[in-house]
Amino acid sequence: MKYKLRILMSLLLIVGLVTGLSTPVSADGGATDTDSINEKLGVPIVVYGDTLTDDQKAEVRELLEVTDSSTVEEYNVTGQDIANYIDGDPNSRMFSSAKIVKQEKGNGLTINIVTQDNITEVTKEMYANALLTAGVEDATVDVVSPVKVSGHSALTGIYKAYDVDGEELDKDRMEIANEELDVATDLAKKDGMSQEKVTELLTEIKKEIADQNPATKEDVEKIVKEQLDKLDISLNDADRQLLIDLFEKMRDLDIDFGKVKDQLEDLASTVKDKMDELGLDEGFWEKVANFFKSLFDQISNLFK
Repeated sequence: MKYKLRILMSLLLIVGLVTGLSTPVSADGGATDTDSINEKLGVPIVVYGDTLTDDQKAEVRELLEVTDSSTVEEYNVTGQDIANYIDGDPNSRMFSSAKIVKQEKGNGLTINIVTQDNITEVTKEMYANALLTAGVEDATVDVVSPVKVSGHSALTGIYKAYDVDGEELDKDRMEIANEELDVATDLAKKDGMSQEKVTELLTEIKKEIADQNPATKEDVEKIVKEQLDKLDISLNDADRQLLIDLFEKMRDLDIDFGKVKDQLEDLASTVKDKMDELGLDEGFWEKVANFFKSLFDQISNLFK
């Protein structure tokens, strides 16, 4: 029996080592420092989900490092805001919150997800892609939720922050950005599609649209097909059409991705580095699954 226990402990140690090596290590730290007020760009704006209880709101303030309300502008984002900004459900429950610190022109867009475990579907790269589509540039955005949520509603809070600050964003672009986020999170749930792979695909398509400036829907369809082939991604006809329709809408809005091409390239580089770091080669997760199947078979046999 002692021999079996030693083997079991060894196997569990291996599990710990393997899961430790395969778990993403986030570079995101705490919230952006706001102790110093930028007299040129204005104070940071914090938007709180309207569903938060008083205790949850206090927790969000702490997570966003808001120690003095006089150093920030504070607003609540409601279900009605979702209806106004992205034609969403006015009865939506709002938990995810955000702090926006504007940066000098050329600094680019930085996203920090402070509560990684509670934003379950939207990655910081997905936020960056969607916000660039909506026209948000040169800002540091911190996203927080005290409970587990998908992360979609934080976008509405960011849009509201720009609106109340007098920088009205184009509503059509906001709706397309929200649709893009929906497509991204839906694709990331498909078999064989990691969040990083989805972000890489959307970013590469945008870069090609910036380079080629497609004039027709057929041109958009060609770009989508080329990038799917290039990244060795296989989608069914319905999902492929979702992508084509999404980027055709972007083409109709005449979004100038050339203006943010440097940021798109930085985003693509970040995603590629992250994929390399995680070892997301083809078959990686299949190897992991096979390993654990074999491992649990061995553990089961010990007790037979």
